Amino acid sequence: MDFAPDPRSAALDAELAAFLTDRVLPAEPVLEAELAAAPDRWGPTPVIAALQVEARERGLWNLFLPPNPQGAGAGLTNLQYAPLAERSGRSPRLAPVAMNCAAPDTGNMELLVHYGSEAQRERWLGPMLEGRRRSAFCMTEPNVASSDATNIATRIRRDGDEYVIDGVKWWSTGAMDPDATLLVVMGETDPDAERHRRQSMLLVPRDTSGVTIVRPLSVFGYDDREHGGHAEIRFEGARVPVDALLGGEGEGFAMAQARLGPGRIHHCMRAIGMAERALDLVRERVGARTAFGSTLAEQGVVRQWLAEARIDLEAVRLLVLKTAWLMDTVGARAARTEIQAIKVAVPRVVQRVLDRAIQLFGAAGVSADTPLAALFAAVRTLRIADGPDEVHLASLGRAELRPQRR
Repeated sequence: MDFAPDPRSAALDAELAAFLTDRVLPAEPVLEAELAAAPDRWGPTPVIAALQVEARERGLWNLFLPPNPQGAGAGLTNLQYAPLAERSGRSPRLAPVAMNCAAPDTGNMELLVHYGSEAQRERWLGPMLEGRRRSAFCMTEPNVASSDATNIATRIRRDGDEYVIDGVKWWSTGAMDPDATLLVVMGETDPDAERHRRQSMLLVPRDTSGVTIVRPLSVFGYDDREHGGHAEIRFEGARVPVDALLGGEGEGFAMAQARLGPGRIHHCMRAIGMAERALDLVRERVGARTAFGSTLAEQGVVRQWLAEARIDLEAVRLLVLKTAWLMDTVGARAARTEIQAIKVAVPRVVQRVLDRAIQLFGAAGVSADTPLAALFAAVRTLRIADGPDEVHLASLGRAELRPQRR
C-alpha cells in the first residue's frame, strides 16, 4: 500500500488549500450574513454561487467521481480523492458544495452513473454534474426502525405504465432546496420477495402531484441550509412513469448499499478535516489564554489532550486511506469490513477531539462565535446517519467470529 499522493492529486490538493485560505474560509461569515438577511432562508445564496464559479475555474469540480464508463467527473480514484475530501472538511458548510462534492448529490450522481439508463442520465445527471440542479435521497422513515433498511414501509405498486408511491420519508437531505428537483425514493415493490429483494428505487420529480414537502428538520438546532436542509416528505398516490425505475425491481437495497460505500470515505475524511480545523483553533487559543498563572498550552492536561488527538487522528486517517485503497483495488464488497470500521471509528475519534476543543474554549465553544458547536453537531449525527454504530459493530463482531483466512 502506497498512500503517497501522485502528481495530479498533489497539485489538486495545493490548489484546494489555496482556494480554502483565499476564498472559502473568508466566505463563511458572508454566508451567515446572507442567510440572516434573506427573506426566505431556502432562497438563493450568492456567495455559494460565486464560489462554485471559481471552483470550476480552478479545476476543483466533481472530484468525487472515480473512473466510470461515462467519463463523468474528475476520474480520481477513492485514494486520490480521500485527502481532498479531508481538506474540504475544514469548511464543511462551504467547500463541498462549492466544488459540487456535497451529499446527497454525490451519492445520487453515483447511482445515476452506475445504474441509470441513458435517458435518465441525460435528464438528471447532466444538470447535476453542471451544478444546475440538486437532489434529495428519500430512504429513512419516521414510523419504522430505519437502522434496518428492510423495514421500509413506503409502498411502490405498479399500475399499468406507472408506479404509484404511498408513504412518508424524513431526514431527506437536500429536499428543502428549491433546486432539488430530483427525489431518489426507495420503497417496497414486492412484499413477498426475499427481504433484501423487496425494495426498488424511483427517480421522482419534485413537482410530481401527490408529493408534499411537509416540514424542515434541524440537527441540534442547525438546519444545514447550505446543503439543502433535511425534510419530511409525504407521498400520497404520487405517480411516475415506469421508466422512472432506477436499475431493476428488487435492486433497491443492493444499490443503497453500493451508494453508501464511497460516501463513507467522503464523510470520514471530511470529519478528519473538521478535527484538524478544531486543532488549528485550539493551538491559537491555548497559546493566547492564561489561567492560574500560566498559558493553557503549559497545562499538562492540555498537552495530553493534544497528544491523544494526534495519535487518534493519524490512526483513523490511515484506516480510511487503507479502505479507499481496498475499494480501488478489490472493490467495495471486499472492503466491507473496513468500510464499516471507519464508519464507527472516525466519528467517535472526531467527536472526542471536538468535545475537548469545546472544553478548552469554554462558553465560547458552545456558542456560534466559533465553528466548534456546528462541527460537533455534524459529527455526532454521523454516528446515526447511514446506519448507527451498533448496527455496524454487530456486523463487525459477526465477521470476527467467522473462520479466519489468515
